[in-house]
Amino acid sequence: MSAGTDRNTVGGGRPTSRDVARLAGVSHTAVSFVFNGRAEGNLSPATQERIRQAATQLGYRPDPVARGLRSRRTAVIGLVTDEIASSPFAGRLLRGAMETAWGSDHLVLTVDSGGDPAKEDAAVAELLDRRVDGIIYAAMSLRRVRVPEGLHRTLSVLANCVPEDGSLPAVIPAERAGGRTAARLLLDAGHRRIALVGGSDDIASAERLRGFRDALRAEGVTLPKEWVVRTGGEITGGYEGAARLLDGADPHRRPTGVFCYNDRVAAGVLHAATRLGIAVPAELSVVGYDDQEHMAAYLTPALTTIALPHRAMGEAAARLLLDAIDTGRTPPATVRRLACPVVTRASVAPAPPGSAP
Repeated sequence: MSAGTDRNTVGGGRPTSRDVARLAGVSHTAVSFVFNGRAEGNLSPATQERIRQAATQLGYRPDPVARGLRSRRTAVIGLVTDEIASSPFAGRLLRGAMETAWGSDHLVLTVDSGGDPAKEDAAVAELLDRRVDGIIYAAMSLRRVRVPEGLHRTLSVLANCVPEDGSLPAVIPAERAGGRTAARLLLDAGHRRIALVGGSDDIASAERLRGFRDALRAEGVTLPKEWVVRTGGEITGGYEGAARLLDGADPHRRPTGVFCYNDRVAAGVLHAATRLGIAVPAELSVVGYDDQEHMAAYLTPALTTIALPHRAMGEAAARLLLDAIDTGRTPPATVRRLACPVVTRASVAPAPPGSAP
């Protein structure tokens, strides 16, 4: 520490607001006004600037604990997740929430429960004991959730999930609209023999299929029952589904376009097409879903896909919670749906000549 700093701090320890006051030649109250947002109307701009320069010179930062005791806030929000920390999208959602919180001078304390309801309840209780200003609960995949015990005792928002009892606000992807968008990519390229591969009975699967059917129906395109092949969400499911649709099928009757439940399924479809000697996208166009990092852009061909708005969900959930903290008002228990944008790459091409139904 410099000699100048030694002269202005007590015992050479962490600088205090009184040290700042001495260096700036002002009262301790004046320093408190600047760092508690009460300077306007009480101090001249020149005095405010002198105080800030003194604080910078000393390396002074307001004590967040003391400030929290005065305001009854801690400037910390909790983020409880099920298994999102192990998912490929965790970074996007967490970054969105943390950067939004940081922009409002809040930190985010994250706890991953591993999907254990008892751990979720304990995590929420621990966060409440630490007096966080509010809590975001985020899920790895879109689903209805049992609201962890304790969330109703503070300001809370859900991300990528909806409450079973409809009691809390939620921010989720607009999955049905995403399904419509995927279908339109293929329809606009002239495809009329279109199949869907992958998925199960979860909310995301159901909503994507509903949107997909919406778009096909609007164009008068029939989706044969056997062309909806529910084989899960992994690469093996994509391979199996594509093989069922394409292996041995008449080239003039098989699908020319496939919408995949996610990018992993799409990777399996691409692998099956290669094994069967079917060129993508010349003979078969493929649309994925998720825009999975380190995968979609590196498949052969690079995958056209519908991106899940994980970062935007983190940002929106944090902003909704921070606004509630600022106003002290519980946000309405509504569901906000965020758009799923198209990421255009190389796996979609015009339908092959003579491929009309």
